[in-house]
Amino acid sequence: MKAICYTRVSTEEQAKSGLSLTYQREKLVAYCSALDIEVVAVIEDAGKSAKNLKRPGIQKAMEMIRTGQAGALVVLKLDRLTRSVKDLGALVEFFAKTDSSLVAVQDSINTSTAAGRLVLNVLGSVAQWEREAISERVAAAWSVKKARGEKTGGDVPFGFDVDAQGRLVANPIEQEAAELIRELRATGMSFARIAAEVERRGLKTKTGKARWAAMTIQRICTSTVSAAQ
Repeated sequence: MKAICYTRVSTEEQAKSGLSLTYQREKLVAYCSALDIEVVAVIEDAGKSAKNLKRPGIQKAMEMIRTGQAGALVVLKLDRLTRSVKDLGALVEFFAKTDSSLVAVQDSINTSTAAGRLVLNVLGSVAQWEREAISERVAAAWSVKKARGEKTGGDVPFGFDVDAQGRLVANPIEQEAAELIRELRATGMSFARIAAEVERRGLKTKTGKARWAAMTIQRICTSTVSAAQ
């Protein structure tokens, strides 16, 4: 089987350092080599968000698959490809129409099988439901505390603000910072090292502080809400 390995990082600084791109590339090439998958291209999107598919790299990869130059797209994790359930659905249809496969190595997804396609659809639906459910619970709790005159700042997850109606809305600057933190974690950096790195870059915490705690970094890396885009 001929495959395209696809890598992505979300910030320009990460793209310049090349650390996360290199990590992804090495893992994907090693995976394909172990399974005797022929890699016809390694395509990257440097400094690009996964909020939509309007990225030159993924568009090029899809065109190569569409024209029969490859029969599979291999990514390290599904979030390297997309964070949108809508786009995920479109991609599932694309791979079906082109009789090609999507392989997400760390998520153990391979759509060349019916089981793999089922897992992909279920994961996407569950992730979307979980994000929305948590978002609704946080917003509801925030509204109740606000009505009681209680302090609410600490209840709003990093990456979001709350509007006048008590609904969570994305904070673009914090979303980008959260994406950077998760990318650094993907390279194998410890939470403490990531905290030091974001301090060096001048990023601020939810409360506007310049100092970051390793526990705060851990919460951002593991929070479903903070990962939503």
